[in-house]
Amino acid sequence: MNLREKLAAGRFVITCEVGPPKGVDVTEMKRSAERVRGKVDAVNVTDQQSSVMRLGSLAGCCLLNQWGMEPVFQITCRDRNRIALQSDLLSAYALGIENVLCLTGDYVTLGDHPQAKPVFDLDSVSLIETARELENGHDLAGKELNGAPRFFVGACVSPEADFIEPQIMKMEKKVEAGAQFFQTQAIYDARKFADFMSMVRHLKVPVLAGIVVLRSAAMGRYMNEKAAGIRVPENLIDEMDKASDKAAKGVEIAVRTITGVKGLCQGVHIIAIGQEKRTSDIIDAAGL
Repeated sequence: MNLREKLAAGRFVITCEVGPPKGVDVTEMKRSAERVRGKVDAVNVTDQQSSVMRLGSLAGCCLLNQWGMEPVFQITCRDRNRIALQSDLLSAYALGIENVLCLTGDYVTLGDHPQAKPVFDLDSVSLIETARELENGHDLAGKELNGAPRFFVGACVSPEADFIEPQIMKMEKKVEAGAQFFQTQAIYDARKFADFMSMVRHLKVPVLAGIVVLRSAAMGRYMNEKAAGIRVPENLIDEMDKASDKAAKGVEIAVRTITGVKGLCQGVHIIAIGQEKRTSDIIDAAGL
C-alpha cells in the first residue's frame, strides 16, 4: 500500500525528511534514506529549506523513487510563478510522484541568497487549488490538458502557534481547497496538541504530528525566537542544557513527545534537521 492507501485504511503512518545536498553528491542523502528503509512509509524531500539553495526537491524525489522508496514532493511558492509551479506538478506526476506537500515557503532573507527576488505568485491555498484544477484536466488559464494527474495533496499547519484561531481558519481553507492530509510544524506540548486536535476534528482529515529533534538548548532558543508557530517549552530547553549527551537527550525528548501524541493523530512526521541518522533510533525507541 502507498501513503494514501495506508491513511485511508486507518494505519498509523510514519514520514520523515531528507535534505538534498548543496551540490550534486547525493551520497549522504542516499545514506540517510537507507537508514529508514522499511521503517517509514514515505520520505519528504525539502524544497530549498530555509531559503538555502540546494539540489531540487523534484530531483530528490526522483532519486528516492529509483532507490525504491516513496517520496513526498515538497513544493513552495517562493521561487516559481504559476507557470513553473504547474509545470513542476505535471513533471512530478509524469515521473511517478503523486504525494505533494504544498507550501508557501520561507522568505528569501532567511537564506544564503538574501538578494534573490521572491515570487509568491500563488500561496499555499491557491497552490492546492492549482493541483486540483490540474486533476480536473485544465490549467489555470483554462486550457485543456493532454492527460490529467492524480495527486495526494498535503499541507502544513502550526498547532502550537501563539494565536491558534488563524491557523484553524487557514487549515479549513486548505481542506476546502482540496488538502487530503496535513504534516504539522513542531509539536512539543502533547496537551496543547490534544486541544488543537479536538478543535479540528470536524475536518476529518489525517494529521501527522511534526517531531523536530532538538540538537541543543541553543537550537530550542533559536526556534522560539525565529521560527513562527514553534514553541519549545523552557523545561525542555533546561533538559537539553543540562544533558551531558545532547544527541541522546534530543532522541529521548522526541520519543516522549511521540508517546504523548500518537493516540491523538494519524501519524508522525519526524524532522531530524542535520542529524538524520537519529531518525531510525527514534522510531525504534518509540516502538513504532
